[in-house]
Amino acid sequence: MKYLIVGLGNPGDEYRNTRHNIGFMVLDALAKASNAVFQDKRYGFVAETSVKNCQLVLLKPTTYMNLSGNAVRYWMNKEKIEPEQLIVVADDLALPLGKIRLRGQGSGGSHNGLCNIIATIGTQQFARLRFGIGNDFPMGAQIKFVLDPFPPEEQAILDERIPLAADCVRTFCLAGLGNAMNQFNNK
Repeated sequence: MKYLIVGLGNPGDEYRNTRHNIGFMVLDALAKASNAVFQDKRYGFVAETSVKNCQLVLLKPTTYMNLSGNAVRYWMNKEKIEPEQLIVVADDLALPLGKIRLRGQGSGGSHNGLCNIIATIGTQQFARLRFGIGNDFPMGAQIKFVLDPFPPEEQAILDERIPLAADCVRTFCLAGLGNAMNQFNNK
């Protein structure tokens, strides 16, 4: 079975290690664990790896967050991926820092990247792993908050929770959505 694993973020050094790029960080952890190397390809950085009998195509879109759907649609078509073989890793302001929540469908909420993917591929019927980035910002400062780097005092939480999110993605591919939700949504 083949899966497309998409980590949402923005390309470029100015966005590296920002809250909005947690999807890229989770994909980097997946790639590092299997010695996969990202290559600059059409609409994104792509790496391929496998977990047991599952082939994983890892995609970090270079279309910027708000146009992520273009990259997802292209790679779904290229790799012949159905929506049930897609999982998108994205940041979530509504979850406490480091909390992860896997869902099999739903709206994009206020997340422009997820909303663009839904609009572009024409369905909400795909898995998404939301990674909490907290919401400790003053009113009206949401954009600055998500584009700021994680402060050093939050790094220990990330060092523990990013590998957990990567494990959740692997479990989704190997054991299915329900098993992954049961195992990881309460951690």
